[in-house]
Amino acid sequence: MVSGSGRSQGLSILLVDDNPDVAEAMEIALRIAGHRLQTASGPEEAYSRLAAARYDAVLLDMNFAAGRSDGEEGLACLSRIVADDPAACVVVITAHSGIRIAVASMQAGARDFVMKPWRNAELVAKVEGAVARVMLPVAAPSASPHEPVRLLGESAAIQRLRDLIRRVGPTGASVAVTGRAGSGRTLAAQAVHAASPDAASPLLRVDLRDDAAWNRLDEAIGTVLLRYPDRLDAVAQARLLDRLPATVRSIAIADSIEPLTPALLRRLGTVEIPVPPLAARGDDAVLLARHFARVAAERFARPPARLTEAAEAAVRAAAWPDEVRGLALAVERAVLLTEDGTITAAALAPPVPAPVAAAQAGGFDLDDAERAVIAAALREHRHNVTQAAAALGLSRGALYRRMARHGF
Repeated sequence: MVSGSGRSQGLSILLVDDNPDVAEAMEIALRIAGHRLQTASGPEEAYSRLAAARYDAVLLDMNFAAGRSDGEEGLACLSRIVADDPAACVVVITAHSGIRIAVASMQAGARDFVMKPWRNAELVAKVEGAVARVMLPVAAPSASPHEPVRLLGESAAIQRLRDLIRRVGPTGASVAVTGRAGSGRTLAAQAVHAASPDAASPLLRVDLRDDAAWNRLDEAIGTVLLRYPDRLDAVAQARLLDRLPATVRSIAIADSIEPLTPALLRRLGTVEIPVPPLAARGDDAVLLARHFARVAAERFARPPARLTEAAEAAVRAAAWPDEVRGLALAVERAVLLTEDGTITAAALAPPVPAPVAAAQAGGFDLDDAERAVIAAALREHRHNVTQAAAALGLSRGALYRRMARHGF
């Protein structure tokens, strides 16, 4: 990211638009003006890019699906971007007939709007002016200079998590973030802190399993992140209660609040924020896999990565050890090992789906999962069994046996 003091180096701008001609024209106009433009073809890719980097400005088109002109898709995207980062500088792009949409966008948090067809000089001036206004010192004193924290996903479970964080984060109440290891508990805790009045201050982290780390509690101010209070015995929990300054807000990360004594629970868990397991998030697993693939390809200078239909079916079906963290590792490995950026089900080598994990997601069935992966591979390879077997990492005979068992 380029800060206001580094304006001579140019701005970093994200364009959210599915029209490659628009992207090319804007890239040329902004590059001539000394700025850098990256493009996302729609909201999903925009959220992914915004989770990986911060941009000085976002240029946002208001319609993406064919035939849509009501601006609802763009308004929903704008609301999500601004909710994640109130300091975001979003300039919307509308047609000349879209005055109503432009007004609604400004009311929803956009900094300015550009009409199609635009003049290059006006486009550049609008973006630069919007960024300059955002960087004025009259910004809210609680605004954080750090990167915003974005929780990716469109499932009802993750939307409930985002809503709860937005309600509780600004209150200053102590919270306990619970869930499975690797599901995103630390990210959720960081999001609570980012939404708080104390967001501009560093988040002190204390791993309570480390005896030496306890000394940091004596100097704690603002907000402290406490890891694993639920793994302390009753005596250690009482000691923690005595050592923790009364003026400090705590954000605790725990597997569960059940092992906490009533006294410590009252101090650490005014509100519990449960992070849902990946199995309860539906197609979020595929969205996250695409995000991890894009980020890994850029990080390791590999070709742009694409998951095949069978690979996406495998991602949906598998119960990933270590939750989201395990999925990220599998995708990163696949990006590194594939030659052309095509990630197959075999390249992911997903673990066998576990009925226990699936039961929590609402009626998961192991046979149904295997059948869905095989069906996706066959469609992808036009029912060429040899190619489908190779994509699944199976022998031709093994695939035939599974096809027979599932009635193909």
